[in-house]
Amino acid sequence: MGQAFLKLHIAILLAGFTGILGKLISLAEGPLVWYRMLFTAVLLFLYLYHTGRPFRLPLREACRIGGIGVLVAVHWIFFYGSIKYANVSIAVVCFALTGFFTAILEPLSTRTCISLRELSFSLLTVAGIVLIFHFDTRFRIGIVLGVLSAVFASLFTIGIKNGGKDHPSDVFLFYQMLGGFPFLSLVAPLYTRFFPGLRLSPDLPDLLYLLLLSSACTIGLFLLQIQVLQKISAFTVSLSFNLEPVYSIALAMLLFGEAAELTAAFYVGLGLICLSVLLQSLAAASERREAARQRDTPRTQPQCSQKMLSNNIFRNTR
Repeated sequence: MGQAFLKLHIAILLAGFTGILGKLISLAEGPLVWYRMLFTAVLLFLYLYHTGRPFRLPLREACRIGGIGVLVAVHWIFFYGSIKYANVSIAVVCFALTGFFTAILEPLSTRTCISLRELSFSLLTVAGIVLIFHFDTRFRIGIVLGVLSAVFASLFTIGIKNGGKDHPSDVFLFYQMLGGFPFLSLVAPLYTRFFPGLRLSPDLPDLLYLLLLSSACTIGLFLLQIQVLQKISAFTVSLSFNLEPVYSIALAMLLFGEAAELTAAFYVGLGLICLSVLLQSLAAASERREAARQRDTPRTQPQCSQKMLSNNIFRNTR
């Protein structure tokens, strides 16, 4: 069990390291994501082929998953754009808004009522972002890009939740990359027209960072999650990944000295975001205990309606 928890925190560290690599890679966000999706798709193909896993899907299903991959591609572009125009700390803090947008967009997609509890917890995150945005205008563009990143993260999260259980996670991830890569290739001429003079070819350090991002921080992270979930519950793994922004910010401060760029407003806003995550975690734990208690209740007693806790640990890394 101790080895499983070690692998869990290595996985969280890899997830947090994606933002660090985004800062280290000198390419702009568009070419960066294009290469990441290309390398990940090729490496996943080699992995699936080597293991003998069947991964062919009907064209309609492949296109549906590929559409989710387009959302992933747009999310990544805005996320890495936020890093380029601001810094890693701002980008990962804005990413915390994903829960707020999901609390609104998911009920709209499923035609169910919005959970006032989830919305109220998420509003604490919004308050934290507004506080940072209001008092620190140096990173305005980066914050706007980070918020857009969270919007598209919530959209592909909803898409994965609605259709990700029908296929193995590695196959699902492979077809997401296959969907996002050609989309970026089609819009590349338009992108370069709005941003002329971009360097499109990676130098040797960028190439090494891109390979590390695609292999360790995407596929390696996925494989670690599979191993960890064999020993640790999905609920524990999901809550543990709330540490991911903390890891990212700590690494950014250590490697890039970002602590000097951040104001007191940032830390107060970050505190509100951490409070939101803590309250949501406590609420989820309470709901999980209640669900377990009701499952243990004898059938002869009246049964109360319950909202089952869903733990979807199939995560798209940033």
